[in-house]
Amino acid sequence: MTPEKARKRHEELAAKIREYDYAYYVLAKPLISDREYDSLYHELLDLEKEFPELITPDSPTQRVGGQPLSEFKPYHHAIPMMSLDNTYSQEEVREFVNRVQRLLPGEKLVWLLEPKIDGVAVNLRYEHGILVAGATRGDGVTGDDITANLKTIRSVPLRLAGHSAPPVLEVRGEVYMTKAGFQKLNAERAAQGEELFANPRNAAAGSLKQLDPRIVASRPLDILLYGIGQIQGAPPPSTQLDLLEWLRKLGLKTPERTWLCKSLEELINAIAELDKVRRDFPYETDGAVIKLNSIAQRERCGATAKAPRWAIAYKYAPEQAETILKDITIQVGRTGALTPVAELEPVLLAGTTVSRATLHNEEDLRRKDIRIGDKVIIEKAGEIIPIVVRAVTEKRTGHEKPFRFPSRCPECGTSVTRDTADGEGGVIVRCPNYDCPAQIRGRIEHWCSRGAMDIEGGGEVLVAQLVKTGLVHDVADLYQLKLEQVASLERMGEKSAKNFLDAVEASRKRDLWRLIHGLGILHVGAGVAKNLARHFPNLDAIMNASVEELMKAEDVGEVIAQSIVQWTSQDRNRNLIERLRKAGLNFESSMHHSAAAAGPLAGKTFVLTGTLPSMSREEATAKIEALGGRVSSSVSKKTDFVLAGEEAGSKLEKARKLGIPVIDEAEFLRMCGKS
Repeated sequence: MTPEKARKRHEELAAKIREYDYAYYVLAKPLISDREYDSLYHELLDLEKEFPELITPDSPTQRVGGQPLSEFKPYHHAIPMMSLDNTYSQEEVREFVNRVQRLLPGEKLVWLLEPKIDGVAVNLRYEHGILVAGATRGDGVTGDDITANLKTIRSVPLRLAGHSAPPVLEVRGEVYMTKAGFQKLNAERAAQGEELFANPRNAAAGSLKQLDPRIVASRPLDILLYGIGQIQGAPPPSTQLDLLEWLRKLGLKTPERTWLCKSLEELINAIAELDKVRRDFPYETDGAVIKLNSIAQRERCGATAKAPRWAIAYKYAPEQAETILKDITIQVGRTGALTPVAELEPVLLAGTTVSRATLHNEEDLRRKDIRIGDKVIIEKAGEIIPIVVRAVTEKRTGHEKPFRFPSRCPECGTSVTRDTADGEGGVIVRCPNYDCPAQIRGRIEHWCSRGAMDIEGGGEVLVAQLVKTGLVHDVADLYQLKLEQVASLERMGEKSAKNFLDAVEASRKRDLWRLIHGLGILHVGAGVAKNLARHFPNLDAIMNASVEELMKAEDVGEVIAQSIVQWTSQDRNRNLIERLRKAGLNFESSMHHSAAAAGPLAGKTFVLTGTLPSMSREEATAKIEALGGRVSSSVSKKTDFVLAGEEAGSKLEKARKLGIPVIDEAEFLRMCGKS
């Protein structure tokens, strides 16, 4: 191919991929299949390898940078990023409206109400339509330059659409983590023995603080844009409503619901309506933003030193409950992390009875000054995890006791260490003793879990007995257990013991990704384990791979690769692998891409619902992945097929609404190549 032909093809491919990214990530209306998209993307990659001079900063291949940064550079905002004043009552909304009316006597006021996204405020700077910088708000004058991280968010265009972008345009909005993405990320962190994020906002903020853009790229981040900063070379639209429409035409993602209000009564009604529908949004909201619609009126209102006079944020009260903190206990995870847990007087909250709540870590406990015996306020963070918000200090009697974080592990008595959490902020207190009983129990429970080796019966109670009696010290010991040993344990009996050992026996044949996940390597959850199993043919190839070789696997960055190499380099772990080999466990991957890439289900995304006649969901999932397909937990427009069995639930209904093909087990098996 000549350089001129390569240049033209590069322009065609880049334009097509930008169009498809906008349809998929902003409009949620995919125009082509994942397989077709991947084909175009890899053609662009190959073209840029052959003709590196064609690489531009706005190329779709340049979203994820190569090397981690050493630090974030300061970024000085051309126009300060102001915060908003808050209000918590309708009466204060009325006072705000009256205050603005006094600033604009005799003028008709029209308001635009937008959802207040519970995210991280950012500024994107485009010059001649190209993204050149992105930064956090910081103190409003100076923020952190996080351009490399923001470029990894697929709904952030690297080049603005159309030809109406001014020479300089700064757009402002919120980066957030979706509710579904937050739950999935925390589940993965729990499986990896890492500290959980408190809520989606903290997860988004922690992600943007990462110095390695590849880690950020693996996080389910998104963005909504609703304002502008500096603009040169063109006048801004005259109203907020027009501004949002203009931003949409430039290919930027804006709030899906807004309310135009021409009176105070309409404004109060809109606040109430938003409160009813906001739980259906894919992101967390904690209020409503009220803005004057007219830009000219805003300029006449002006601003205080801190906030504009023409806008205010109405905060909805979270559902909370007051109860008594009876005690604080310490949980030791399988990686040795010590987590404080609040033991509460049971109380009803958001429809469920809560008797325990997380206190996150020692730093959080100290900052909130929470004491045993306190009356405390609890709420569900992101309506998911119960957390202790604060102590009701005004109700203290003087009998409350401050909690002293242990200097030794409560399980084994080893002196604890304090590690700075990797890029997430905060300090993790750990027990460094690998042979700590709590860590041994955690590793074995994880190995037996459904998401790993799926050994039925290997739950908390049985594992605790196996460890306490000395029958099991690591996962390899499970494969040496005898029937009479297990049957002699409390509440077991011969039948229960046989069922458990049958499950242990069956696990010898589990696919490689389950074994990798079950090993509990730091940062290696089920998703990473599957990607490793697709890239490498067997466990030996992974054990002997370098950091560079591991990073060639999908979604495996330097931090993950170094964690794997560190684990595989330890004699203790290599000995464990050899014992598992002698026990006859499967080290081969049925998902290795050379076998799966050309499979009949390659590039297809399936969602499973209901009970299938002859196979479990896990068996169906394994079959799909072995034949090159993927399995998703929720139905969306990118789903190719819904595999439905008896008593299919809401997923079936949603598939029909979206026009997604629904197949039964017989049709599924025909697709797999079996009659």
